[in-house]
Amino acid sequence: MYPFSLTKAASTREALNAGRRGGRYIAGGTTLVDLMRETVERPDTLVDISGLPLRDVTVTERGGLRIGALVTMSEAAAHPKVRTTYPVVSQSLELSASAQLRNMATIGGNIMQRTRCTYFRDVTAACNKREPGSGCAALEGFNRSHAILGTSDACVATHPSDVAVAFAALEARVHLLGPDGERTVPFAGFLLNPGNTPNREHALRKGELITAVEIPALPRPLKSGYLKVRDRRSYEFALTSAAVALHIRGGVIREAKVAAGGVGTVPWKLPAVEEALIGERPSDRLWAEAAAHAADGARPLQHNRFKAELLKRTVERQLRIVGESR
Repeated sequence: MYPFSLTKAASTREALNAGRRGGRYIAGGTTLVDLMRETVERPDTLVDISGLPLRDVTVTERGGLRIGALVTMSEAAAHPKVRTTYPVVSQSLELSASAQLRNMATIGGNIMQRTRCTYFRDVTAACNKREPGSGCAALEGFNRSHAILGTSDACVATHPSDVAVAFAALEARVHLLGPDGERTVPFAGFLLNPGNTPNREHALRKGELITAVEIPALPRPLKSGYLKVRDRRSYEFALTSAAVALHIRGGVIREAKVAAGGVGTVPWKLPAVEEALIGERPSDRLWAEAAAHAADGARPLQHNRFKAELLKRTVERQLRIVGESR
């Protein structure tokens, strides 16, 4: 690990001033510290923001839910409003990492975590995300866990967050605070596809701080849930996952929110699946027909061709679980 300085921000203003000077924000540190140990990240200055007043979960005026950036994963998962209003969020959090990590990691840090691609974390391997222009070793390497959606010739790494998939499905918004004031970014535009610049992973501007993630109010009743498929039962990243939320009234699906994880360079919204569901009556046939669109546009690699079919099956299963739940 290379030398660095650490300062603790006593206020939001102090944090922003330090961030504007190039300091990197850190709270739980469950991702950044690992990357520093592996010399993938080499920041000169860390700004500890763990003491800032960003730890509330509140209901918005319109009936949505706002989760502070420094709320831990375990706190968010256990919060009564999260559990009862958006089970898909609590389930995605509880299926992430280990209990110890969930007690430390924050919501803001979780959506900002970087890929678990082994080539990204191996500083001797070619990686455009880590070193622009160096190439992508995963394209011709062992790419079983890599993305099939949103990829480019420059990068095929997946985004590892589970709760980000739930946020993408629910069309959440990210609240930011920076030197130029406050702004809000739709979750769909916050995490960036790699394109030709895979080193640009998010829409944050220099010195900006995530203050909260807000889930908009959705029609009631709303049934939701998260399904994760992985190689082992605990502490493993997804091969594929599905976040589903359905508003069913009068026996007809009035609104559908669906996104997939483990298969995209960012949490992947599935609009074709959603469109196939709206206005229809739940049935085994509907679940299968809608899920058939889950892998539209997929570009499988040598070792992950199985992911397209696995994604369809995962989405179909979760649609049935949510759609037929009481």
